[in-house]
Order: sequence, then structure tokens, then C-alpha cells
Amino acid sequence: MTDPPEDDVTQVLSPVDPESPDDPLADPDDLAGRPGSRGEHLLQCAYGTQERATRFYNDQVLDHLNQEMSDFVGRMDMAFVATSDADGECDASLRAGPPGFIQVLGERAIAYPEYRGNGVLASLGNISENPHVGVLMVDFVTDVIGLHVNGRARIVEDEALRVEHPELPTDFDRGRTPERWVVVDVHEAYIHCRKHIPRMAPVARERTWGTDDTKRKGGDFFAAKGMPRPWHQPENA
Repeated sequence: MTDPPEDDVTQVLSPVDPESPDDPLADPDDLAGRPGSRGEHLLQCAYGTQERATRFYNDQVLDHLNQEMSDFVGRMDMAFVATSDADGECDASLRAGPPGFIQVLGERAIAYPEYRGNGVLASLGNISENPHVGVLMVDFVTDVIGLHVNGRARIVEDEALRVEHPELPTDFDRGRTPERWVVVDVHEAYIHCRKHIPRMAPVARERTWGTDDTKRKGGDFFAAKGMPRPWHQPENA
């Protein structure tokens, strides 16, 4: 099969269907200020979920944190952070700390600390190219509910953020001091319902802190070390 002429590519990829739904964003004024991506609104039309989606937007989505959300963030001890680079390549990462390690800087901003890690800086690297982030916090223990916070992130050095927010804590878990912070300006905040969230119970565990022993800290749990990869040439090759 030969490739279609360049002018026909759009039609081949998106064939004209007289019964296909109208583009809900054809007139930008129709959805001005409404949350959600173009893709989700198009699929809501295609799958007939507009009414349910509109009810969710109107009942559950805010462009800031209300007091209940702020209180929830203030007692969370972990969060899942989703980022992508300029090409859309994605990364999802876990951040954890004592309850309240995520700081609420006001109704329109949160910040979480970045400590010394493996030096890859995958999340920060993505943010430096593409500031859009999604943060999911889940209470698996008490209320069994989640909170999504989506927005734009910026990387701020610890000393600089303390100038802006001198109320930041100075006493950190195991004495670790943040090297920098990720500040997320809140664009969307909404619930993750409990329907499919499992209830969990915290269990005490022994941890090996402050070691560089790979085996003791689980650094090669999946036995990846020594496996071939396309970007690595053996030293004796």
C-alpha cells in the first residue's frame, strides 16, 4: 500500500463521518474557562458522557484549594507526581515523608521538598522542559479518598523559598534538609473517589537509613545491573 499524498493524511487519519459528534471546541467561547482538555471533551461527546462530566466539573473541580483540601494535603505522607518532558515522554514518581511534608503555601500553591537522591533528577528535568504536573495524594488508611492537584510547577532552591515563605519547617525527618522545592501553582483540584481505593494499614518496618550499600537499600532489587542496554558499551569492548 502506498502512502497517501501529504494533503490527504489528515483525512486518512480522521475520516469524515457525517454522524460524528460536533467538535465542542469549534467555538472557543462555548467552553471558555471550563476545566479539562480538548481530548476529554471530544471523547465525552463521542461516548455520550457530557452530562456526567459537566456535573463532576460543576460539583467537584475547583481552581484552588478550599480549606478541606488544604487540611487533607497537610496530613498526607506520600504523593504520586506525574511529569513529562517537552516531547511528552512521561514519568511518574513517588514522594514521601512525615505527615505534612507537602506544604500548603496558600489556596493556590503547594510545595514539596526535594532531597538528595540518585542524581537522575527525572522529575525535575521534565519540569525544566514542561512545567505541567499532576499530583495525586491518597489516604489509604483513614478516609480512603484521594485528591488530584494539577498545575504548573517551578523549581525553587531551599534558601530562596524560605525568603518567600519563612514559615517553612526547619525540623525534617532524620535531619534531612531539602536541597530545593517544587512549587506547584494550582490550576485544578478535585476528588479521587474511594470506590476503587483499597484500604490499607501501616505496618512498622526496619529501614536501613544512610547507607550506600546497594543491596541493603534495595537499589538493584530487579537485578538490572549488568544487563545490556542500548546506551551502554562494556568497558572492555
